[in-house]
Amino acid sequence: MLNESDFNRHPCFNAEAKGSYGRVHLPVAPKCNIQCNYCNRKYDCVNESRPGVTSTILSPDQALVYMGKVLEKEPRISVAGIAGPGDPFANADETLETMRLIKKNYPDTLLCLSSNGMQVAPHVPELAEIGVTHVTITVNAVDPQISQHIYAWVRDGNIIYRGIQGAELLLARQIEAIKLLKKYGITVKINTIVIPGINDHHVEAVAAAMKALGVDLLNCMAMFPNAGTAFEDIGEPGKEDMERLRNKAEQYLPQMRHCTRCRADAVGLLGEDRTDELRGCLSACAKLPQPTEVVRPYVAVVTLEGVLVNQHLGEATRFQIWGEDGLGGYHCIEERKAPPPGGGSQRWFNISRILADCRAILVNDLGDSPKEMLKKRGIQPITMTGFIERGLEAVYTGKGVNSLQGRMRKCSTKGACVGGGNGCG
Repeated sequence: MLNESDFNRHPCFNAEAKGSYGRVHLPVAPKCNIQCNYCNRKYDCVNESRPGVTSTILSPDQALVYMGKVLEKEPRISVAGIAGPGDPFANADETLETMRLIKKNYPDTLLCLSSNGMQVAPHVPELAEIGVTHVTITVNAVDPQISQHIYAWVRDGNIIYRGIQGAELLLARQIEAIKLLKKYGITVKINTIVIPGINDHHVEAVAAAMKALGVDLLNCMAMFPNAGTAFEDIGEPGKEDMERLRNKAEQYLPQMRHCTRCRADAVGLLGEDRTDELRGCLSACAKLPQPTEVVRPYVAVVTLEGVLVNQHLGEATRFQIWGEDGLGGYHCIEERKAPPPGGGSQRWFNISRILADCRAILVNDLGDSPKEMLKKRGIQPITMTGFIERGLEAVYTGKGVNSLQGRMRKCSTKGACVGGGNGCG
């Protein structure tokens, strides 16, 4: 169910709010994980007003500064959103960090994201924890036989899928994302790009399927022909055709009829856009220096009893946090609870967030995925065996880290476990 207070302050989800409340799109997500046949993303275009274009890209810290300056100019802004110019979850670290910064500094601001849905599901618990209230998923078809003609390719990690295989994968991910978003009480809007001759006969089926998933709102958007795309020669559907399709879809879901097809750096009220006016401010913020390196005074330790480094990261239920005691030694400052096992990459991301003030983690072993995640977040994973103090001394002095590497167990190529029972990577 929609939260009435949030609904009343979101101009995209409530037409009656568009004259009183505004939105700002923070362009922190340049990468995308699918290629739509109607999309031509231009990162630095100032002459077009449509999704997928922006005049510049911001880092999360730059976006926070920009948010403050926007609110000085336009205090009616109630929503901070990320809508590209790529996909927020092809840039998950930047997206989540930006949302956290905005929520921390402007707690009354509604947080909103617009995605193709491909990589949303693993991050839904994190979105709910941060306080994201509104998510839009673009679903152009619920039949892969149709959607295979809409997407040139779909990328999952380093693997690219095309044709029916890519369409099936994308639809499955979208359905999974929508179900999870509704499970966590997040308001969901669906954007459906209406493409004449491709999916215009299929809009009613999309509306019916989305209603069954508990979606709150549907926005049928006329495709805008873009030069340099596979669909550049397909004409834009007419207003009468769009109204007819919306009327059919409205039998299933409320319709958004006031969409302005916003840029990825749009700002202002829907009826009083101030994107051009604030473009200089956006550009100035994009040139701001990055913040100095985060101070990381601590070292995390994965241990069973507090003496030895003797536990696999995958089995950790808690972390000991150690620091220097000012007397040439080290002491345990506190313990922090680890996220529950399972959850894949989301668990590793949550761990990296929990240990954000740690420069390293001492662990008996860990897999490649958490290793890369921790390193990306500035936490050096050190695999070792032996006393905790040896590891701490090596980290804080920078000497002898390589000598800590113990003889780690190896998995049998025949499938039989030959480890010590401490978990696998």
